[in-house]
Order: sequence, then C-alpha cells, then structure tokens
Amino acid sequence: MSNRTTAVSNLFAIVVAAVAWPTLVLQYWLIVWSGSLGAVTIRYFSFFTILSNLLVALVAASAATGGNWAPMRLLRAPRVRGLAAVSIAVTGLVYLVVLRSLWHPLGPQLIADRSLHYVIPMLYLAWWLALLPHGGLVWHDALRWLWFPFLFALWTFVRGAIVDEYPYPFLDVGQLGYPAALLNATLVAVLFLVLGVALVTLDKALGKRSTDG
Repeated sequence: MSNRTTAVSNLFAIVVAAVAWPTLVLQYWLIVWSGSLGAVTIRYFSFFTILSNLLVALVAASAATGGNWAPMRLLRAPRVRGLAAVSIAVTGLVYLVVLRSLWHPLGPQLIADRSLHYVIPMLYLAWWLALLPHGGLVWHDALRWLWFPFLFALWTFVRGAIVDEYPYPFLDVGQLGYPAALLNATLVAVLFLVLGVALVTLDKALGKRSTDG
C-alpha cells in the first residue's frame, strides 16, 4: 500500500472507531438501569451484536492508534480483520432478515440500534474492502472463524439453561425447544461459513489484482 492509501485507511479507521465506541457505550447506558450492574453487564455481553461490534471497534482502534504492543499487532492481523468482517456481516444480515420486524425502537435506542446493525457494518465492510491490504487470508481461515459463533452458541445455551434468558428469539429454547433452537444456531453457523468462504475468495481476488497491478 502507498503512504497515501495507508493514511486514508488509518483516517477511515478513526471514523469507524469514533462511531463504534460511543454507540457501544450508548447501548450499555440504555440497559444499565434494567437490573443489577453485574447481571446487566453479563446480559450486555451475551448479545452477538455487541460482541461483533466490539471486535470491529477494537480492530479499528488498533489500526488508528498503531503501536507494537502484541495485542494491537494481533488485532491488525488479516485473519482477525477478516473475522471482524464476517462477524459484523452476519450481525447485519441476521438483523435485516430475521430480527428487524420483531421490535420498533424509538429515541436513543433507535440511534443505537441502527448504528449497531447498519451504520457500523457498512462502514467496517467498506473499510475492509476498499482500504485494507488483501491477499493475506487462506482457505482454512473460513473454518477457523467458526470458533466465534460456536463459543457464542455454547455460552447462550449454558447461560439460558441457568437464567432462562436468551438474546434472540430464534435461540430461545424455552419457546422453541432444543431441536429447533439448535437447528437455528446451525443455520447461522452455515451462514457464517458461507460468508467466510466468500470473504477469503474476495480477499484472494483483490490481493491478486493488487499484485498484478
């Protein structure tokens, strides 16, 4: 990447981080009054929407701030940036297709909702597609990324069995039963894998075009 492209990419990373972090804080502020601090905090981090947006915020912040601290270098690795891209794409697609019609937020909650599910996904994916270097992903990455939704699903079902609360209706064992909830979780995992393969394919194509150019 040229120095100019790198500068533009870093500037765009600042934009992504500047949108993502305040939105995450706003969403936490909106639910913090709904129960004890500990329970609310655990509930907050039990949403895939929050986890995927937090990953995006961390990846963007690492690009914006630079530095050689090991966690920052890890967050700038192509594999981690790719995981963030797949995760936030799944967040936006599942919300658009499955969840959008189930509730109608207003006021500050509407701002947080639209930002978490539309604005941040579009900003991050545009940054990843147009401004980040490509060609660093391998086919196995699409499989490796599945650990993220797997651990999320495992946490969701274990926590749900204890507190009888589930972050999304399509994972609600109390309403659907385990067979249907597990099938829905599997379908999301398949979507994750398909998008992961598509992302690696796109990364390879963009990397090849950059090399040929």
